[in-house]
Amino acid sequence: MTADGPKNALPPLRLPRRTRRLLCWAFLLLVAAVVADLLTGPGTTLSPVLAVAPMLAGATTRSARVPLFAGAVATAAVVLLELSNSSLPDSVHLTALITVLAATLASAANVVLVSARERELTQVRTVAEAAQRALLRPPPERLGPLRVAVRYAAAAAEARIGGDLYEVVDTPHGIRILLGDVQGHGLPAVETAADVLGTFREAARTEPDLARVAERLDAALAGRAVNERFATAFLLDVERSGGRAGFVNCGHPHPLLRRAGRVTELAPPQHAPPLGLLGLIGGHYRAGGFDPLPGDLLLLYTDGVSEARNAADRFYPLARRLAGLPATSPGAVLDALLADVGDWVGVAGPTDDAALLALRWEH
Repeated sequence: MTADGPKNALPPLRLPRRTRRLLCWAFLLLVAAVVADLLTGPGTTLSPVLAVAPMLAGATTRSARVPLFAGAVATAAVVLLELSNSSLPDSVHLTALITVLAATLASAANVVLVSARERELTQVRTVAEAAQRALLRPPPERLGPLRVAVRYAAAAAEARIGGDLYEVVDTPHGIRILLGDVQGHGLPAVETAADVLGTFREAARTEPDLARVAERLDAALAGRAVNERFATAFLLDVERSGGRAGFVNCGHPHPLLRRAGRVTELAPPQHAPPLGLLGLIGGHYRAGGFDPLPGDLLLLYTDGVSEARNAADRFYPLARRLAGLPATSPGAVLDALLADVGDWVGVAGPTDDAALLALRWEH
């Protein structure tokens, strides 16, 4: 015993408003059942109805003490009704008592199991978020002539990490940027994304030719002995002086270039297969290029955005919506687009993960 109370005393129970309201209804049910039982007189009983009270009490709480307390009160009420209604057979009273006790224990056990499951899910989410932070590092907001912003939106709250990937690397050869989408979902897609990012971070610093970087990524995926997957990707090479920018598109949706309120697709010089599939057709990746101007905004995205559908099964009109956005900073543009996509798909929510990366040339 300490000055503050028993050493092993339970912490005070603080219930959410919804739980308190439901608990009040449970006790009102108890009172109503007892009153109705007394008014009906001998020969009938409503005591089995009292089993609903602990079930109702445990419906929205994560503390087993709540249904146990409600069950104790219900049990006391059953005993009270037994004493006041001795004309019924003992088997009826015993059945009501067993029913209330069974409902109490079942409700308490359910609360314990749900709480344990929620704790486990919270731990899994924490690990997934830590893995995502290690895998998808946030880029700097300003790098050379660029202002940079990135957003990653999971299709479900439980799926904090997936096959969409991005990276921004400052190298001796320029600012190298990657955005891609691995085939499939789940841990195999995450494993493939990790391989792509690891290869890109090394090759971007050592290979002066951006097309050669893409071929290194293709070889890394094609050489995997297990978990064979491909990935679409867009690679960008930006000069620190703000001059010509080069790019390689490996089967990825074409980025959108917004210039003076007009949006155009940044099409490659030739169509190329996704990473991991170049060997099926032979040849090499070819780099294209364009001359950015101050104020240009380039949007890189995965198909979780461009293929988002509304209730009428229509695709999200990304180019048209991007052209109409008043926002100019990359972060504000991405926030506005994600909010707009959410409104487009409605209550059904997105069906695929989405990654967006926006670049704005400041000079």
